[in-house]
Amino acid sequence: MLFSRMFIPTMKEDPKEAEVVSHRLMLRAGFIKKLSSGIYTWLPLGLRCLRKVERIVREEMDGKAAQEILMPSVQPKELWVESGRWDLYGKELLRFRDRNDRELCLAPTHEEVITDLVRKEVRSYRELPLILYQIQTKFRDEIRPRFGVMRSREFIMKDAYSFDTDEQGAEKSYMAMFDAYTNIFGRCGLRFRAVEADTGEIGGKFSHEFMVLADTGEDVIISCEECGYAANLERAEVGRAGAPSDKTGGSYSRVRTPGKKRVEEVAAFLNVAPHDLVKTLIFTTDRGTVGVLVAGDREVNPVKLKNMLAFKFVELADEAAIEQATGGPLGFSGPIGLDIPLYADNDLLSMSAFVVGGNERDVHVVGVERDDFKVEGHYDLKVARAGDVCPRCGGRLTATRGIEVGHIFKLGTKYSEAMNAVFLDPEGKDRPMVMGCYGIGVGRTVAAAIEQNHDENGMALPFAIAPFEVEVLPVNTSHAESMEIAGSLYRALLAHGVDTILDDRDERPGVKFKDCDLIGIPLRVTIGERGLKEGKVDIKTRNDKEPVRVPKEEVLERVMEHVNAAKSR
Repeated sequence: MLFSRMFIPTMKEDPKEAEVVSHRLMLRAGFIKKLSSGIYTWLPLGLRCLRKVERIVREEMDGKAAQEILMPSVQPKELWVESGRWDLYGKELLRFRDRNDRELCLAPTHEEVITDLVRKEVRSYRELPLILYQIQTKFRDEIRPRFGVMRSREFIMKDAYSFDTDEQGAEKSYMAMFDAYTNIFGRCGLRFRAVEADTGEIGGKFSHEFMVLADTGEDVIISCEECGYAANLERAEVGRAGAPSDKTGGSYSRVRTPGKKRVEEVAAFLNVAPHDLVKTLIFTTDRGTVGVLVAGDREVNPVKLKNMLAFKFVELADEAAIEQATGGPLGFSGPIGLDIPLYADNDLLSMSAFVVGGNERDVHVVGVERDDFKVEGHYDLKVARAGDVCPRCGGRLTATRGIEVGHIFKLGTKYSEAMNAVFLDPEGKDRPMVMGCYGIGVGRTVAAAIEQNHDENGMALPFAIAPFEVEVLPVNTSHAESMEIAGSLYRALLAHGVDTILDDRDERPGVKFKDCDLIGIPLRVTIGERGLKEGKVDIKTRNDKEPVRVPKEEVLERVMEHVNAAKSR
């Protein structure tokens, strides 16, 4: 490809709307252009990266006997009602009516459609297991789309779905997809980690997220270096620390804390540490109002609360609900005397002589023990953080940042039972298919690669997904020998199957060098008059500061060494 013939509308200045590195660089390098809020056009360079990720995805999925299909992006309401998600899925589901007044939606995901397809076509256990996948455009009407293609409303996703006869088969399918995802992100040249995750709106029994490690990531990964345990912040468990307290209650006292509501304010006023306070947070759930107790320096994890206690929904109560449940205003809730169910975090097992709210404005209670109130039980309910005890080996947890690029779920029979997707077993009995689903954000993977691989000059994309593998850059296009060698090398590399671009523009060398670095091409061959006087040309990798000068007769061989080494990694 000739640079002069490509549509690459680069920008010299950083775009004002860009919030993260990948968004800024993708706009500057002419990878994408914004059409509307959260909706982008992929331009030639960006699309080349996207297609390379797709190719890797297809090769690995096909290698696990998954078969590609393409499902409609417009879905009928009836299927979503059947699965029970029409009313549960929030405003992210874009709903509309057609000319016949039928209610439809733009697909954010395809569990309903794939289940409907398979239930109509698969009848016998002999036709299972089955894994189907697609690479297709999805739409989620995000309330605040941001970060470019990292969190857009319209996006390209690979979604796969497995159907098995039993849990054992479903486990094999799940692990096959786990292995495929490991290969995909490894082949894309990314540093990543698979972590345990919550299933969220998709539902199901278990899931893993694949997180690209990046300091700019919006997600937190909690992990243990000793045993390898890893989970996202929503899912991360915390082991118990400290021996249980054996002190009995009954000696607490109420004290005035005028104008002191926040934990830090109360702790300073009473001359205690924030950890010596116990917060009582009031939640509204499908089973009524409940209170959750957690140490003053910790936060309740609502996802863990919901999952641990099997609530259908949980949300923090409003001021009116808090006053009704406790008799006091927001900020002064405490467990003593409450007649709502109370659930305590495990930390309270080892706490003694702590401080709680007095259920009255400007009043707290000091010297409290666990015997002074009744709880339904002690659970792991807090948000994990670095330094906590590992729930698996007792080591210490660490925290890093990452970007979710893939998510795999064990769905079980959630959708097959709701939508009657059954098969005939060897005895001729109907049984629900056991399902799994597996997603990769294709465009998000490109953005995550940029977040992980960049410097002050632009992208430094991995070889496997860069828009081009090699750029041949003649410094002076009016110099005959430079252009002859550049053209010869360009044609030779193409003949060897190397994805190459020739910068044939009549531009200053500095402009060419900056553009090459900006768009992240891994290998640059510079052909200049000065070097040719010595019979040499320069080869420079994107991440090296200085080029290596090689004889012009050896340049093809040396470039191919770089290419082959990159492809073998």
